[in-house]
Amino acid sequence: MSQQHEASPRTPQPAANPSGMEFGIFTVGDVTRDPVSGRTVSEHERIKNTVETAKLADEVGLDVFATGQHHNPPFIPSAPTTTLAYIGAQTQRIKLSTSTTLITTTDPVRIAEDYSTLQHLVDGRMDLMLGRGNTGPVYPWFGKDIRRGVELALENYALLRRLWTEDVVDWEGQFRTPLQGFTATPRPLDGRPPFVWHGSIRTPQIAEQAAYYGDGFFHNHIFWPAEHTRQMVEFYRKRFEHYGHGSASEAIVGLGGQVFMAETKQKAVNAFRPYFDRAPVYGGGPSLEDFSAQTPLTVGTPDEVIERTLGFRDYVGDYQRQLFLVDHAGLPHAEVMRQVELLGTKVVPVLREEFAKGRPANVPATPDRMQIRQTSGGEGEANGS
Repeated sequence: MSQQHEASPRTPQPAANPSGMEFGIFTVGDVTRDPVSGRTVSEHERIKNTVETAKLADEVGLDVFATGQHHNPPFIPSAPTTTLAYIGAQTQRIKLSTSTTLITTTDPVRIAEDYSTLQHLVDGRMDLMLGRGNTGPVYPWFGKDIRRGVELALENYALLRRLWTEDVVDWEGQFRTPLQGFTATPRPLDGRPPFVWHGSIRTPQIAEQAAYYGDGFFHNHIFWPAEHTRQMVEFYRKRFEHYGHGSASEAIVGLGGQVFMAETKQKAVNAFRPYFDRAPVYGGGPSLEDFSAQTPLTVGTPDEVIERTLGFRDYVGDYQRQLFLVDHAGLPHAEVMRQVELLGTKVVPVLREEFAKGRPANVPATPDRMQIRQTSGGEGEANGS
């Protein structure tokens, strides 16, 4: 089994990244009416636009493109592995990921086999983020109870790990049919499963789960103040160290962010305000100014985005992945592409250089593949206790 797959000629290698960080974009795949033009794109257009956005992200040098998983209108990314495989065939270097793979309502066997297949198709240029999802009706559609969401996340991931790391699995749990002598196919590429992030906004049990296994923890803090994010990341880091995976500073952390840029702050505010005011998620709530002050939403110039993003390190420490949301709330595709271009040419090159300054030598870069670590207890102990 090769342990040097990352250097294989079949996988294009990214340019040297002095910061040890990955920067990219994520999408939730909403189909939302443009409040300025009054137009709503078709599902077909939204899917095609998503692909074009990912291709441009690759061309301008971003490190990651991630898509969500939703099974309800007005969202279109119900089949993320299909979309990511299609993008993978048309890109060269960018890492493909998910901004949520629903570990609660998706069968772990399906996740194991779908993402191993994707891993082979893109020569290992992928990872995934697991999450519980925030849409209540999805649970009964797939025969699950939202009141047991955390239990589902814990049990299903314990099974997923076994499916990826054991060739033959005998298993019995609470939430799916038992398995006897089962082998998930295909096996992970070169015997090394994809790296896994556990995404959560407010649930300590998920941060605990990530720490227990020594996996990455992604806090999508686009709706929460800095203090909440600091507490969640600090809790994960302490538990990561508790389980013996390394010091707290060596834990693998990712953050979300939300930006809209223009040549001047006033132009950015004027252009984005109608989208903010009518966005399905936060429209009708706090003003754009208040929301920007209370959360990491940054509406302004590229320089202001750089300054604000560098400030994240003040409350989470040195971290490994920064993803930005740029394509939601009905923003026209041409504007989304402009935002990606600005990120790739004006923002990320500076962030790489600035984040590299003073970064301690023991802070790891984002792992490319899962690093299976020995845990301090049994598979059932990642329960937040």
